[in-house]
Amino acid sequence: MEIISIWVVFVTTLFLLNMTNCVEDEVKRTLIQFLAQVSGNDGQQNSTLIWRQDSSDPCKDLWQGVYCDPQNMSIKRLLLDRLNLSGNLGVAMLCNLQPLAASLAFLSLDGNKISGVIASEIGNCKQLTHLHLSGNKLTGDIPSSLAMLNNLKSLDISNNEISGPLPNLSRISGLNMFLAQNNHLRGTIPAFDFSNFDQFNVSFNNFRGRIPKNVYGYFSADSFLGNPELCGDPLPKNCSDQFMFLSETQAKEESKGPSKQQILMYSGYAALGVIIVLFVVLKLCRREKGIEALKNGVGATDGGGIEKHSNVSSEYKDEVSRSEFSVASESRMVSQSLIVLSRPAAIELKLEDLLRAPAELIGRGKNGSLYKVILDNGIMVVVKRIKDWTISSQDFKQRMQILSQAKDPHVLSPLAFYCSKQEKLLVYEYQQNGSLFKLLHGTPKTFDWTSRLGIAATIAEALSFMHQELGHHGIVHGNLKSSNILLNKNMEPCISEYGVMGMDDQRGSLFASPIDAGALDIFKEDVYGFGVILLELLTGKLVKGNGIDLTDWVQSVVREEWTGEVFDKSLISEYASEERMVNLLQVAIRCVNRSPQARPGMNQIALMINTIKEDEEKSLIYEL
Repeated sequence: MEIISIWVVFVTTLFLLNMTNCVEDEVKRTLIQFLAQVSGNDGQQNSTLIWRQDSSDPCKDLWQGVYCDPQNMSIKRLLLDRLNLSGNLGVAMLCNLQPLAASLAFLSLDGNKISGVIASEIGNCKQLTHLHLSGNKLTGDIPSSLAMLNNLKSLDISNNEISGPLPNLSRISGLNMFLAQNNHLRGTIPAFDFSNFDQFNVSFNNFRGRIPKNVYGYFSADSFLGNPELCGDPLPKNCSDQFMFLSETQAKEESKGPSKQQILMYSGYAALGVIIVLFVVLKLCRREKGIEALKNGVGATDGGGIEKHSNVSSEYKDEVSRSEFSVASESRMVSQSLIVLSRPAAIELKLEDLLRAPAELIGRGKNGSLYKVILDNGIMVVVKRIKDWTISSQDFKQRMQILSQAKDPHVLSPLAFYCSKQEKLLVYEYQQNGSLFKLLHGTPKTFDWTSRLGIAATIAEALSFMHQELGHHGIVHGNLKSSNILLNKNMEPCISEYGVMGMDDQRGSLFASPIDAGALDIFKEDVYGFGVILLELLTGKLVKGNGIDLTDWVQSVVREEWTGEVFDKSLISEYASEERMVNLLQVAIRCVNRSPQARPGMNQIALMINTIKEDEEKSLIYEL
């Protein structure tokens, strides 16, 4: 009898293991089918991704865009932003597969060209906390099942062609970000608890009726603009009796919808009983894998505290090969602390969260690498990783404290930093509008003379302030260039990475002039860098292009008295004032003088540019 019992247990175990493998294969097949569907191209996968049906594993082999829970190797995040995907949105196949629906927490497909509708099956993905679908070509209504995602925190469907009324999303108590601007949504705005939201925007849709009164004090008119039949605070349009009637009528009509959906929902519950046995088997499979993983973990280490650090570190190393964001030389990095200098309300910074979060390499230079990191709450930050900087840890900490005290709205101060002997990490707020370099030399966009002059004046004032505040500490920017001028949400310039380079690095900076290093005025090196930025604004040309140095080219053209040939043709075509452009050019030429002693200080430069700006503003008023 005992032999028979052992045999039954053995057969049952083999059956469960076999079923587990089948589930894993099914997840892999579903992921590949999903990618083929959203990729377009006649069902072919996007060529930049490598998702294969062979023996590779989505979690163990680190499929690009796939992020897994290291404990049970279940898929937690699919991040497929800006991959030029142009197929149909196939969320139904993801959410109809129980293992995926039970684990997927973050789905992001921002900035593609995906068409189709958001399928009602999205409601099956109960664990979703972040759903980001902005910047696509999605159509149709938002399914009412979306309101059943009780764990949802962040929903971004902005910049699509989605229509119809909003479902009752106000029932999702944890929702703290809802972005739906630039769509064709209609009906009334649900009575959200706006105090829960960090971000909310429904501008440029077809909403009508009264804005809920409880929005007052939380969001401005910018969140509601572009809805012609919307009224009430914070919009300037008062609600007439007609608007109030429409609002009440539509609210009654839309309140009928959920009750029908609830009937269907309860009917669906009955169907779940049919597959309850399968559900129990799947739970047993997971439990077996969890116990086995736990045993392996305990066997690998002795002592709870050390084991915890090891787990975080190993997870971080898995993330490294995916994003290249690592601190490989620090085996006990988590035991070190992240020193927080500034904490905006929406950002909670912890080193463990920073290490676990997915990171994307967005820049690499001689001073280190730059990563965009998405935290668990959906907030994005930028991490600057600096290696082999010879400054001591104590001096670096002191430097960061000093920088955090010099506050200017147009200089990005670090939010936090980490410091070790081998390398340093700096954390900044993410600026979504890119850099001045990309604005000037990237995809052609309208960039008029008034905007360029305003940016020049703002940078000059901010740099002058920093030189004045930090002059006695001898801390300068040291690497000022257009790619280090970022644009905030209002398209205003912000100087990034101020003071990141050390004294030794500053003396060998990109803009170092050919003079004796012992006599080098480091503040005048910032002036040189600023002068080069002025030349980029005036000419629209790269600093070095086709083997030609911009400063040498400008000075040679000016010497030949062909000054008019210097300026960007787009400025000439808009009939910008040549007199004021020449005045700014003269400021730039003084800034890039080969002799640092001949360059003006930033305070003087700011005054000169503001004078030019005032003349420009007076001329615009006169023309009006």
